[in-house]
Amino acid sequence: MTAGSVFLAHGSPLSALGGDAHAAALRCFGESNSGLRAILVVSAHWQTTGPLRITAWEHAPLIYDFGGFPEELYRIQYPAPGDPALAARIADDLRAAGHDVKLETSRGLDHGAWVPLLLAWPEARIPVVQLSLPATPPGGLLRVGEALRPLRREGILVVGSGVIVHNLRRIDIRNKEAPAEPWAAAFDEWVARQIESGDTAGLLDYRSRGPHATLAVPTPEHFDPIFLTLGAASPGERFETIFEGFQYGTLSMRSVRTI
Repeated sequence: MTAGSVFLAHGSPLSALGGDAHAAALRCFGESNSGLRAILVVSAHWQTTGPLRITAWEHAPLIYDFGGFPEELYRIQYPAPGDPALAARIADDLRAAGHDVKLETSRGLDHGAWVPLLLAWPEARIPVVQLSLPATPPGGLLRVGEALRPLRREGILVVGSGVIVHNLRRIDIRNKEAPAEPWAAAFDEWVARQIESGDTAGLLDYRSRGPHATLAVPTPEHFDPIFLTLGAASPGERFETIFEGFQYGTLSMRSVRTI
């Protein structure tokens, strides 16, 4: 099977508990993509300078990289297998495309990776490899995504995990159902239009063109995975929205996939 390229919003760590429309949408997506050979995930919570890093372990330990949340979150397990041979092969492919890569044998999956994977594939049977998010401008991220594109023909799903609008200084943490702030909704809708129309050039210049971009993306790491998702798409390939909506007023849960 040919797998897709997808951007999944991971939201707050509390998203791991499920029970809402976002979780249901990701589960539906997982059910329709159950025959994957493997999943390659790039998360906002593992950003690196220097060489790209790729996990090369047999089993996927979890990192509970958050504090002050209910104890049940720290008891969650996601025992997905790794695939060291696949990781080494992907590293070789990335090097051939001009990227410096190192294998990582000890770091586990951060919550930006395991939360959406848990919601979409709770059985944890599909092998998972995590690639670090390079701290580089959007054009460089797009090129990394392009280097990952051939993996899709082998049944390997390319997943970017982040949040399109992510401003924790303006979050209404007491109210998950708080309506989206107008500036947050405006930026989220603008991004959706660029993705659906295939205007990658507009998205690359989101700092200048996107409404309220400074508020919506105060730091780039949660937005950046969208560029790897776009890069991994084939020329002319379209995207559709899996889920749209907000939590806590300023966290966009929009998730998109290739069709």
